[in-house]
Order: sequence, then C-alpha cells, then structure tokens
Amino acid sequence: MPVTARVEHVGSLLRPPFLHRARAARARGETTPAEFKAAEDRAVREAVALQEEIGLPVVTDGEQRRDSFQAELTAACDGFAGVGPDAWLWGDWHSAELGDATTPRPPGLAVVAPLRKRRNLAAEEFTFLRGCTGRQAKVTLPSPTLFANLWSPELSPAGYPSLDAFMADVTEVLRDEARELVRLGCSYIQLDAPHYPLLLDPAWRAFYEQRGWPVERWLSYGIELDNAVIEAGRPATFGFHLCRGNQLGRWLVAGDYDPIAGPVFGRVRADRLLLEYDDERSGSFTPLRQVPDDKVIVLGLVTTKAPALERAADVAARLRQAGSLVGTERLAVSPQCGFATSAGGNPITPQAQRDKLALLVRIAGDLLDP
Repeated sequence: MPVTARVEHVGSLLRPPFLHRARAARARGETTPAEFKAAEDRAVREAVALQEEIGLPVVTDGEQRRDSFQAELTAACDGFAGVGPDAWLWGDWHSAELGDATTPRPPGLAVVAPLRKRRNLAAEEFTFLRGCTGRQAKVTLPSPTLFANLWSPELSPAGYPSLDAFMADVTEVLRDEARELVRLGCSYIQLDAPHYPLLLDPAWRAFYEQRGWPVERWLSYGIELDNAVIEAGRPATFGFHLCRGNQLGRWLVAGDYDPIAGPVFGRVRADRLLLEYDDERSGSFTPLRQVPDDKVIVLGLVTTKAPALERAADVAARLRQAGSLVGTERLAVSPQCGFATSAGGNPITPQAQRDKLALLVRIAGDLLDP
C-alpha cells in the first residue's frame, strides 16, 4: 500500500541523556554490549511512544542507534580509515544565531580497501521498530553518492582506482539493504540526499568535481544510482530528502532549488519528496512546479535548528502559498530536517521538539486531511 500520510518527520530525534551517558561509557569500555543495547532499545521505545502520543502516522526509531544519519555504511562495512566522530561533522557551517563554525575534514578520512560487509545497515533498526508500533514504520538510508566524499584521489586508489568503482560497490550495498528491509516487511524507505543542494554552492561544487565528476554527471549519474536503490526496494514507498545541511543548529549552503530541480525532482523515481522550506535560505516555491504530478511534496516548513515555535498562522499561510502553485492535495508537511542528524543533536529542548511535531500534526489535520 502506498504511503498517504499528510504529515511526517524526516527521521532523527534528539537522543535522551541516558543514551548519551551510555555512549560515553561504551567509549570508555565501561559497559557491556548487552547493557548498551538495552539503553538503545529503551531510547527507541521512548521515541516511538513520543511519536504515537503526538499523533504522527509515520514512525521512525529516531535513529537512536546511529552516530549520524549516514554513519551506518562505515559501521557495517570494512574498508574505511579515519572514521571517528568528526567524520560526519566537518564543513564550513553557518548560523545567524550561533555564528559560523568550521570543522576541518579529518585528514585520513577515506575508503582505502574494497568494501567488505560485516552486517546489515538498518535491518536491526527496522526489526526492533516494527515490534514497537503498529503504525507506518519508516527507515532512512543515505543516497549512494553522499559517500563520494570518502573517495580520495590520494588515499583510495589501492582499494578503488576510480570513484565510479567505489560508487558501484556502495550502491550494491544499499541495494542489498533495501531488498533485505522489504523482505523483513518494511514498506517505507527514505533516501537522504543533502549533497545535491550542496551543488548550489561554488566551493562545494569544486570539492565534488575534484573527485572526478562534473556537476552534470553528479546530477545524472547520482540520480541513476538512487533509482537503482529504489528499484531494488520495490514495492516499498520511497521518500527522497533534500536539505542544505543540518548539524548542531547550523547549515552549509543557501539557495533556491531551481538549478537542480529539473534533474532531481524530475528524474528521481521516489514517491515523496521531502524538501527544506523553513526560511529564506530555501528560496521560493516556484521550483515545485517541476515536481511531476505523481509525486507527493512534503514541505519542511518548521525548523529543527532553533527552539522557537513557529506561529501556526504563518505555517498555514506558507502551506497555502505552495498549494496555490501545485495544488494542496499534493502536499504534506514535516520539519525541514532531522532533530539530530548526528548524535549530538540540534540546540533545542525535548519539549521544543515535541511542540514542533505537534504543531505539524495539528496543521495537517486542519488543512490537509480529507
């Protein structure tokens, strides 16, 4: 059955303090694997209970078991070097409220040997989640070319002589994961693809082009690989999330979707596009006209980066504005990104997280539900 929800969230939720303590104890070698898993299980149960209490029809495990939304590939496969906490935090980050912050890329971060898969990426997450809820369960996976930044011209050729060879293996790992999730009963999978909006920024375009592909190839071949994962995961519904960076309350790039809307919106075979539209950095709604009629547009109208609760009237007005361009019947709502794309989370409180999700549920009920 296709996913018809008019409200959802992107995937990650704040980690509770007891889970942070358990992670620290694990790093110090002061807890057993069984004790740590019990802490993760408790965190997932509490995340599911929160979502159900608020009335969300789509439930995730809050990515409570992950260091980052993208970390499971390196956790599940051998072949990488330099993978530590900073592997997912580097970049030139910006925030009007928090100021700018630059985290350097770890110098040894790279794929250095052929990938060898030791375990599944998300099968454990889904298996536990499906036992915690009777609602629509969603599992998030990273887009294959998100990991292109792990191929280094200096460090990687011994394992992969070209970026294309590395991407082929990454894609097959993700295709296998999608097939396994469907075998286990998963019917909603989301691919997270923040690297496409990064191409709006000249510095990020240059970084990716130094890996060997011009922008046009990033968009065409990248979407081809996304579609290969989607094909492997049918008949599940697929979401596709595009944002401009979300880490510790900061963002990476700004800009209208228009330069990438045609090749991304039009060619990716996902069923639902989850798009960032929480402030002026996201540009206008005009690119939504390039979304094919058979796709649901999930507008990220509420920010996860700051604690202040949006005014319902303002969110509703933005929703109506988008609806005037593409039809309200094609729209759903969500936050603009996850609340904790890495384990540290954004600088908001659990109460603010709850309030923002509850606001979206109310707005969907008032304006979108039939």
